Amino acid sequence: MLAHLTTMTARDERKQQTRQSLLEATLKLMKEGRGFVSISLREVTREAGVVPTAFYRHFRDMDELGLALVDDVSLSLRKMLRDERVKAKGAGHIALQSSVMMFLLYVRQEAQSFEFLVRERMGGSTKVREAIQREVRHFVTDLANDFRMFPEMQNLPSDDLEMIADLVINTAINWCGEILALTSDQVRLQYELSMRAVKQLRLIFVGASHWKVEQGAAEKTAAAV
Repeated sequence: MLAHLTTMTARDERKQQTRQSLLEATLKLMKEGRGFVSISLREVTREAGVVPTAFYRHFRDMDELGLALVDDVSLSLRKMLRDERVKAKGAGHIALQSSVMMFLLYVRQEAQSFEFLVRERMGGSTKVREAIQREVRHFVTDLANDFRMFPEMQNLPSDDLEMIADLVINTAINWCGEILALTSDQVRLQYELSMRAVKQLRLIFVGASHWKVEQGAAEKTAAAV
């Protein structure tokens, strides 16, 4: 019985390794500047060092492989960022700086995956593009919900929180292209980007606090008329 379980575990590990090899092979081929839709199944399996039939033990087609790439990087990042916001315990300035640093570091560490996301966000595969858009919406929803932890944002309407979160997430997406363009030895430029990113988010939140005041003033004026 024990030998059987050991065999199953080894088989599962090999299966996971093959799956990971297929994902990494796709990202490597895209590193050469190619779009996802231009890469064939046979190219991926050849790069991964497996036979084409092995591909179908993991994915139905290339689109499903693309969806797996989207999920792998997005789910990990969502969890890390939410954990950072929870650890801040409602201290907005702490959550802001730690989340920015965490995000930019993760982009650097997972450069190939983020190059894929940034490129395919407007790419040729409809399924992959829609999956990325859904993940962006998940990030927005997560952030809007977590805003409720911060005292200065607790009284804002849900629609406004969604709007602010959408602005934050799309601003963060724009940073990806910039950080990915920097080489590992451009430490000063990386630092300057991180500081600018923090300032940009602070500006968004300052605007959010004024938006609340302006909306209240507008409602009072309308009521008086």
